[in-house]
Amino acid sequence: MIALMAKPPTPAAARAARQQAVADVRRSLVLQAARSAFFELGLEGASLREIAKRAGYTPGAIYSYFDSKEQVYGALLGESLERLNACVAAAPATLRAKATAFFDFYRENPRDLDLGFYLFHGMQPRGLTPALNTHLNARLHNAIEPMQAQLVALGFKPQEAQTEVTALFAHIVGLLLLSHTGRIRMFGQTSPALFERYLDGLVARIPSSTRGKRHARGTAP
Repeated sequence: MIALMAKPPTPAAARAARQQAVADVRRSLVLQAARSAFFELGLEGASLREIAKRAGYTPGAIYSYFDSKEQVYGALLGESLERLNACVAAAPATLRAKATAFFDFYRENPRDLDLGFYLFHGMQPRGLTPALNTHLNARLHNAIEPMQAQLVALGFKPQEAQTEVTALFAHIVGLLLLSHTGRIRMFGQTSPALFERYLDGLVARIPSSTRGKRHARGTAP
C-alpha cells in the first residue's frame, strides 16, 4: 500500500504561519518586559512607554497586541492562573493534595501572588474591563473548585463546603502575605507549618460518618 504524502503548505499558508510565529515571539517579549516593569515599578509606576522600552519596541508597536497596560496585566495574570490550574489539576484527588498544590504554587512563586494584587487601589479592583475581570475570576475559581468538590465528597453539605473553602482560601492568602512580607517572623512561625495546622483542623471537621468510613478503608482525605 502506498502511503499518502501530506501536501506541502501553500505559500500563503506558510507566510501566515511565519507571521504568526513572529507575532507570538513579539507578544512574549512584551509580556516579559511588562512583568519586570510591574515588579519593579508597580502598576501605577509602569507605563506602556516603559514596557515598550524594555521590550525594544516603540509604544505604537505594542498597541498591535494590547490596548492598555491593564490589558497587558490581564494577559500576565491570565497566564499565571493557567499555570496555577495546571498545578492543582495535576495533584492527586484528595483535599490535602489539592489545597497543598494551590498553597505551594503561590508560596514558591511569590511574584505570581503579587500579580493578583496589583490592580487594587484601596479595596476595589480597577483597570480591568468587566468581561476580563469576570474571566480571570472564573479561572481563579476553577483552581479552588477541586478543593470544594473534595469537601463535598468528604461529607460536607454544598453550602458548608463553600463556607469551608472560602475560609481556606482566606487563610492561604493571609499566610502567604505574612510570609512574603516577612511579617510572619514576628510570631516565630512558618507558613507551611501553620498551613498544615489549619488543614488538620479542617480534616477534623469532616462529618464523623464519612471519617469513619474512610478510616476503615485506610484512605486519607
